[in-house]
Amino acid sequence: MAVSKGIKRKDAYQRVLKFPQAKGKIIASAELAVSSDYFTIEIKFQDKTSLSFDLETCAMVYPELINWKSGNYKPLQRWRPIHSRSSRVF
Repeated sequence: MAVSKGIKRKDAYQRVLKFPQAKGKIIASAELAVSSDYFTIEIKFQDKTSLSFDLETCAMVYPELINWKSGNYKPLQRWRPIHSRSSRVF
């Protein structure tokens, strides 16, 4: 299936998170920890605090019916996105 040039799809999850508590702190080290159970990015500061990001892989599916007869992308129908469930317990 060919992809038409110039198509822009808005990222449904586009947002910026800021962490003002980390402003002005001096970074001592940064780590990426990977195991079979988790992925973590940790930024350690000289004052013995850290900013940690626990990452979880997931699958996202965006089903849509598309008409390519004209050679251009023309969506006919879109369905609600389907995503994998989180393994984390809150």
